[in-house]
Amino acid sequence: MALHKDKFEYICHRFNRGHDLSILPFVSELYKYSVSDKITLEPVQQLRDLGVLVSSNLSWSPHIAAIANKARQKASWVLSVFHTRSTGIMLTLYKSMVRSLVEYCCPLWHPTLIRDIQELESVQKTFTARIAGLRDMHYWDRLVHLSLMSLQRRRERFIILHMWKILNQKTSNDLDIQFVSRPRFGNLAVIPSKRPSSSAANQSLYDNSFAIQGPKLWNAIPYHLNVINDIEQFKDQLTKFMLSFPDQPPIRGYTPPNSNSLLCWRMERGLSSLWGGQRS
Repeated sequence: MALHKDKFEYICHRFNRGHDLSILPFVSELYKYSVSDKITLEPVQQLRDLGVLVSSNLSWSPHIAAIANKARQKASWVLSVFHTRSTGIMLTLYKSMVRSLVEYCCPLWHPTLIRDIQELESVQKTFTARIAGLRDMHYWDRLVHLSLMSLQRRRERFIILHMWKILNQKTSNDLDIQFVSRPRFGNLAVIPSKRPSSSAANQSLYDNSFAIQGPKLWNAIPYHLNVINDIEQFKDQLTKFMLSFPDQPPIRGYTPPNSNSLLCWRMERGLSSLWGGQRS
C-alpha cells in the first residue's frame, strides 16, 4: 500500500531507552520505516493522534503543557470579550469554553507528576480568581465556595465513569479489565500483577496507566456505588461522594496534606465513614 509521505508520521517507542547502543549513529537506520523505494518515514519525537500529543518517550508532559497553554489563550480571549465578572456567567463561560480543553481524553493521559498536575490546575485557579469577590480567597476555599471540583478530582471521576462503562458493557474493554463480585465489597476490578521482567522505568509507566489506575480508583469507591446499574444515578451519587471529602490539589506555592487523590483520602481514618467504615 502506498502512503503519502506528507500525510503520515512514524513514532518509535523503544523498549530499552537507556541502552548504550542507542546513541550510535548507525542505530538510527534501524528505526526507519520504508514504505517504498522512494518513500522512507523517519521517526519523530512527537505526533498528534486524534487530538492527543504522543511522545516517543511516552511522557504526557508535552501534551499537558500544550493543552494548558491553549486553555490559557482561550481564557484570555473570554475575559477580554466578556466584561462581566458575575459568578454565574463566569462559571458558564469557563465550563463551556475553557475547561473542556484540559479534559479531552483525560483518562488516557491522566498525570501523576506534581508539576503536571500544578500546570493544569493553574488554569482553573487563575480563571476563578477573576470572579468578582474571589480574588483574595484561597484556591482550595474557592473550590468549596463555587461547588467546583479540582481538575485533578474531575479526571479521577472520568476514569471511574469509564470503568463503570466497561463493567456494564457500555464501551469496549480493549485492555481486558476483569471484575469480580464480592458479597461484602460489591463489584471489584482485578488489579494486574507487576511484571518482574520489566525495567523500573517501564514498570512506572505501566503503574501510571489506565490499566492500573482505573482498577485502583474503581476499587476505592464504596460498595453502595459500584453496584449501581443506572448511569445517571451512578453519576449523581459519584459526584456527591467526591464532593464530600476535602479537595486540596497541588498548586504552586502550597504543600497539600497528601496527593489529593481518592486513593490517598481513602486511607484517612477520619473519613472512613464515607466508605461505610470499610477500607479494603
